[in-house]
Amino acid sequence: MDYIFYLFIFIIGIVFGSFYTLAVYRIPKKQDITHTHSYCPNCQHKLSFLDLIPLFSYIFLKGKCRYCKEKIRPRYFIIELISGLLFVIFAHLINFNLQNLTIAKILDFSFLILYFTFVVLIAGTDKDNRQIYKGISYYGIIISIMYMIYLYIIVHTSIYRYAIYLILYAVILLLDNITLRKYAKNTYVYGIILTIITMCIFTGEYIVFESIITVLLASFIYLLIKTIQNKIKAKKEKFYKKMQIGYMLGISNISFLIYILAVQQYFL
Repeated sequence: MDYIFYLFIFIIGIVFGSFYTLAVYRIPKKQDITHTHSYCPNCQHKLSFLDLIPLFSYIFLKGKCRYCKEKIRPRYFIIELISGLLFVIFAHLINFNLQNLTIAKILDFSFLILYFTFVVLIAGTDKDNRQIYKGISYYGIIISIMYMIYLYIIVHTSIYRYAIYLILYAVILLLDNITLRKYAKNTYVYGIILTIITMCIFTGEYIVFESIITVLLASFIYLLIKTIQNKIKAKKEKFYKKMQIGYMLGISNISFLIYILAVQQYFL
């Protein structure tokens, strides 16, 4: 019976994966992600239900638009598949199954998925545009507050630790607003800080610390290789300005989260 349950979780995952691809494409273009009907980016033709079945539509259409025959980017299929697999992995690692189908487990899994959605949107939009969009940051803050309320009321966790994060949220948002008014531009650094705070709330300081160290180490190695190859020399400043920190943090954070959950599941 667990196989049927996890198949259901997988289906939910690929549906979310389809939403992720849509949101990552539309958010930078400031397009609606909930009410506007899906369409082909090339010919603008509205897609039918048969064109929108996660995974299967890509396979049946052989990776091409039904209407203009333009090739569909493989990443749509890949993201849907990975999303489905990760949903199953998350469910398994927190013992979310038919034998343990409690309200507490449902809430734990729901918050995990809400957080995963936040990370995917941050990482996806940052990879394509190197920008942390405020709408995604606000979403992260909202689910963080919901999660803190849940921990305080249901789990009876101390609120003092999270009060510090709420203060940090307020300070960073205030500074970001002042910067926006003064210089009429969004600041990438403030967006990264808000992302890190949200990550700390959901995954803990240890995992976030490991994620940051991994990003710094990977960046250093990449910079070292490029320097040896004499491809950037005096252009190091431009390199740092092009670093997709949100994308790298997202990949690293989810990887460490899965690792820690696996260790707790099988070795503790």
